[in-house]
Formats: sequence, structure tokens, C-alpha cells
Amino acid sequence: MDALDRVVKPKTKRAKRFLEKREPKLNENIKNAMLIKGGNANATVTQVLKDVYALKKPYSVLYKKKNITRPFEDQTSLEVFSKKSDCSLFMFGSHNKKRPNNLVIGHMYDYHVLDMIELGIENFVSLKDIKNSKCPEGTRPMLIFAGDDFDVTEDYRRLKSLLIDFFRGPTVSNIRLAGLEYVLHFTALNGKIYFRSYKLLLKKSGCRTPRIELEEMGPSLDLVLRRTHLALDDLYKLSMKMPKALKPKKKKNISHDTFGTTYGRIHMQKQYLSKLQTRKMKGLKKPPAERITEDQEKKSKRILKN
Repeated sequence: MDALDRVVKPKTKRAKRFLEKREPKLNENIKNAMLIKGGNANATVTQVLKDVYALKKPYSVLYKKKNITRPFEDQTSLEVFSKKSDCSLFMFGSHNKKRPNNLVIGHMYDYHVLDMIELGIENFVSLKDIKNSKCPEGTRPMLIFAGDDFDVTEDYRRLKSLLIDFFRGPTVSNIRLAGLEYVLHFTALNGKIYFRSYKLLLKKSGCRTPRIELEEMGPSLDLVLRRTHLALDDLYKLSMKMPKALKPKKKKNISHDTFGTTYGRIHMQKQYLSKLQTRKMKGLKKPPAERITEDQEKKSKRILKN
């Protein structure tokens, strides 16, 4: 049995807190990413991993030592690293003659590789090469995807899901305008993916809503899609399954339109307004002649029934 698979009983309170942090929960922890350098990574790939690590802080782990592994051939080392560092996302960088400046990005399910996509770096501008102000650590980015391929092609759709998982950050209940500080823009065009990072500047506009300008912050990457390792549909649906406790309870007779307006349906018996008892007032009493005619009509109806 693997040392990481055996049941461990905590001997200290610190070890108990560590195991409780990793046990299954209804609301899972924030997804962490591990950035791994291959055995023959060059300066470009190393700098890309450092820049992505800077964008993902503090929800990322950077392994500085070289690791001789091939994710598409053997995934055991990635699974060991995932279990050791409790990371469900990974980025692996390598360089060789057949696949120069290579990045493999993927995510794990139950400490096993679920999806894995290989990207080639064709053009790269580092975070430090663009001499502009940067965003503080831990800032949550806004993600923009442009291009029909992200909605049409299956490989690009999985890549979009993977990139959203990788860069989305923690879930927050409220957002303030000043907290929207930078944008990550992904464009799919002519078989390439253009990754750009912009800092968001709020300028005076003369009214309550500020004028928005974008200033390139870095890094800047031109990527091309290479190999893919996608999970089967059944396993992919299982990984996306939501616990019953988190599913919203369906309310009967309530519907919503496209604009979010709520409509409710009420079931009532038929009402006869003529028999409705109103407030007894002299002004609302029927005159004697009208009452006599109503009594005669009721008597005639009874005679006809008999």
C-alpha cells in the first residue's frame, strides 16, 4: 500500500486540523495549482511558470527543482505531487526539439488526472518586461473569452472550462467597484489562443460611473493547441456532480421569465361575488321590492326542481 493511501490516525491536534482540512466537504476548499518544471525546461518555460505563479498567489505552489516526467505517458508523479500538496490543478512546463516551449495544463479529480491539454508557446512577453504597475497579491481577476471556437469545438470548450478553474480564485458574496483591478483576456482565432493581461484603470468621467481604461500588465502569451487528454463523458459528469444538500429546493407553482421576474400561481375555488358578505350598513341594504322579487324567484326554482 502506498504511504499516502493508508489510513493515518492523528497523534497531535495540528495533525488532526491538517486531516480535517483535507477531508470531503459540502463547500470545497479553494482550488490550488501546482507549477512543475520538467527535466529539460528552458528559460522561457521557467519564466512562464514564475509569471503564472505570481498571478495565482497565494493559491499556488511552485516546484523549483526539475522533475523528469512525461504527463501524457506516465501520470503517477503528477498524482503524487497532487496528493502531497493538496492541489487539484497543475501546469507542467518542458522543452525539447519535437515540442519546443511546451506547457501542459490540467486538473485532477480525486487525485487522478481528469483533463489535460498541451499548449505550445509561440510568443511570450514576461511580467517584468512590461514596465507598468502591477496588481497586489491575491486579487481576483475578471475573465473574458472571445472567439466562436470556445463554444463550438469540444477541445476548446474543455480548455475554456480548465482556464476558468485555473484562474477564477475564491468565491465571494459581494463585489466592490474598486476591487475590479485586472482582466485576463483569452482570444481563440485561426487555431491560436492569445492570452493577455490588463490592469483596469478607473478614470474620472464627470458622472457617477467612472470611465474605464485598460493598461497591459503582462504576461502576454501566444499559444497553439497541441495534444489533448480529455476525460470520458461519464467521468466528466461525475466530477461535475453537485451534492444533494447544495441543490436548491424546487418550489411549486413558481416560475421565472428571461428577465428574472418571479411569477406565482395560486389555486382558489370559484367565487360568487353576489353571495359575498359585505359590511352590514343601512345604505347597502336592498330595497323591499327587490327582496320580494328575489324570494319569488327562489320559490319558483324550488317548485321547478320538485
